[in-house]
Amino acid sequence: MSVNRRDFLLFLGSAAGAVALNSLQSCGPNSTTQTSSQNALKRLFLPVKGPMPLLTDGVEPAQQPQAYSTYEVADDLVLPDGFTYQVIAAWGDKVGDSRFGYNNDYLSFVQTGPDEGYLTINFEYISERPWLQSFQQIIGKTLPFEEVDAAVKKAGKDGLNAFALPDSDPIKVKIREICKEALIDQGLGVISLRRQPDGSWERTNSAADRRITGISGLEDGRYLKATGPAVAVFKKQQGQGYIDKLGAQIIGTFANCAGGTTPWGTVLSGEENFQSQVPEPVYADGTSYPPAELPFNTASLDAQGNVFGLTGNKYGWIVEIDPANPKDYGTKHTWLGRYRHEAVGVRVEAGKPLAFYSGCDRQGGHVYKFVSKDAVSNPTDKANSKLLGTGQLYAAKFNSDGTGSWIPLKADTSVNPDLPNNIIGNNLLLPYREPGNVTVGKQRNENESQPPKSANPGKNPYIQVENNEQVTQFKQQFKTLGDLYTGNPEEKQGAILIDAHYAGNAAGATCTARPEDTEIAPDGSLYITFTAGLSGKEGGPDQRIFKGPQGETPYPYGWIMRLEEENNDPAASNFRWKMAATGGEPAGGGMGFSNPDNLLIDPKGNIWVVTDIGTGAHNQAVPNRVEAGKPVETSKMLGLFGNNSIWYMPTSGEDAGKAFLFGCGPMDCETTGPFFTNDQQTLFLAVQHPGEAKGIRQNMAAETREFALLTTDGNPFIQKRQVPVGSNWPGKGANDPPKPAVVAIRRTNSQPII
Repeated sequence: MSVNRRDFLLFLGSAAGAVALNSLQSCGPNSTTQTSSQNALKRLFLPVKGPMPLLTDGVEPAQQPQAYSTYEVADDLVLPDGFTYQVIAAWGDKVGDSRFGYNNDYLSFVQTGPDEGYLTINFEYISERPWLQSFQQIIGKTLPFEEVDAAVKKAGKDGLNAFALPDSDPIKVKIREICKEALIDQGLGVISLRRQPDGSWERTNSAADRRITGISGLEDGRYLKATGPAVAVFKKQQGQGYIDKLGAQIIGTFANCAGGTTPWGTVLSGEENFQSQVPEPVYADGTSYPPAELPFNTASLDAQGNVFGLTGNKYGWIVEIDPANPKDYGTKHTWLGRYRHEAVGVRVEAGKPLAFYSGCDRQGGHVYKFVSKDAVSNPTDKANSKLLGTGQLYAAKFNSDGTGSWIPLKADTSVNPDLPNNIIGNNLLLPYREPGNVTVGKQRNENESQPPKSANPGKNPYIQVENNEQVTQFKQQFKTLGDLYTGNPEEKQGAILIDAHYAGNAAGATCTARPEDTEIAPDGSLYITFTAGLSGKEGGPDQRIFKGPQGETPYPYGWIMRLEEENNDPAASNFRWKMAATGGEPAGGGMGFSNPDNLLIDPKGNIWVVTDIGTGAHNQAVPNRVEAGKPVETSKMLGLFGNNSIWYMPTSGEDAGKAFLFGCGPMDCETTGPFFTNDQQTLFLAVQHPGEAKGIRQNMAAETREFALLTTDGNPFIQKRQVPVGSNWPGKGANDPPKPAVVAIRRTNSQPII
């Protein structure tokens, strides 16, 4: 179900939306509406010019081929006239007794006064090419990469199980050194800031400034804590799998992507792609697959947890920290589930239970809601954190008629997987519970369908079902989620939460299109970004829900969904949903952006969105729209959209339902974590992984590439685009190393942005 501007306005249901509809009805796409719209928006900002024609760019379709015949991509953060940005902190800067990490993502600014507060930063992962290129220059240390690389290649294509080597082995020592530095550059950071009279910001380096890294606790005793049922699994001394014997103590946090901020001043951080560093699969009792299952490799510098023997089931959680408390190094709340968390939508109302929303950012990932057992008394009371220790985790079931329900992930929930025939790619992974045999249910004869295939041949953590009959067999063998997991009631609930994605698959949660951000609007509704509707070896989205404007599947450009709980109750069992915006080219019914990621809902209810086009697709040439007589696949046309970008979508007034381009990021980067100060005079923004694909831009190198574009009314033309090769941001000097950094955006006249 996709939506155009008219549907979006009707969905908003506001008086301002009705005014906008009346304006829309009097003019078509070839009228001067775009120009008048731009004139109206000038009160906020004049949109920047992007690489493709937009309905909001003020250029009539007949003039677009000339206006867009050439385009020069900038290796900079490009903002509208009248705006400026200041680099607040960058990779390698000092933070407490450590350093500012790599690939900053979610930002949260908890104010302690009108012009000061604590900025909390997520550090998601390292980009191996620019990280290795620049490490010695930025950090001032050398890494023994060449010796380790030779040893890993000698071990074979699967990598080297450094955990099995003696601690005194020279190669293990060197691998440990590399992985230690890589994990230091991940996790969380807190820095204190103060605003100057001219609107700029300075760091005050308070006692609260600190890092929580991927190895906190390993050598310094700064372990993270845990709450909820999974603690019973962590405390096991014996089990089916690997146990680290640390109990509820946890070494570090990494893969920290997006997050959320509570009214009581704590920050929530989502551990996303933890499976790159530690094994994700678990056994029926919730214990982990051993470190040997994910050997260290140098091709991508993944499996950084292998050499330290980190336990996979302790990663993939939501971490809560109090930035004002210098002794708080984080708590993982296991009732919120273990999966590839992107963000946390926080809904807190006095007299009602807490409701926290999050998505699992993988192909076929689910949307989840945690509801606390007890109600909130005072939304600003720090004791509310205790409410995260008891409650229920639910996974969303979306129906094609715009309704939906929440499925509790608990032992007595029925096993009822979605049918693979409804999933793009016909692929669903379910927990495997029959050692030595990959078949499910009855023995088959030669006329029956093929049995499910193991997703990991020889190890069998999950089975791959590809048709509806295999689901029927699975349901015959397992009746409830409790049949798939073992232990006493607390341990069994813990195991379900540890294996939340696959338990959700078994319970029939809807497989979606990479849910990334979950944000609560002022009216209590939930906005969700779904980044891309593609499929892969891990699964795919439900084709009945995730369609392009003309019903296309797969559809790679993404959506923004609005979800309303029944009776606006955060603890409701049912909801209604509708797509609020669809990515893609305007000529094809999209709004001009691609792959929406982080959202920001401002106090007026307007939507700010940043995009997450995969780095490898940025500005990749699209010289033709037809090859060998067939249309080029949409997934191969992402280069049309240029660099990742920042968009503004009003939800009221004459511009409601339109998307305006506010900014474009430097080369190879994502812009992430937008966060306003309370007075909306500053927009904090993270610029993540500049130079990720090509590394350091050498001698201002650039290439000219061709793109087969369309005007907004569908007429084709060719654009020649000048594209820098690599990045020098934020220094911007010739051959400067690219560095992830956090910036503060403001108006040059110091007035509020909105």
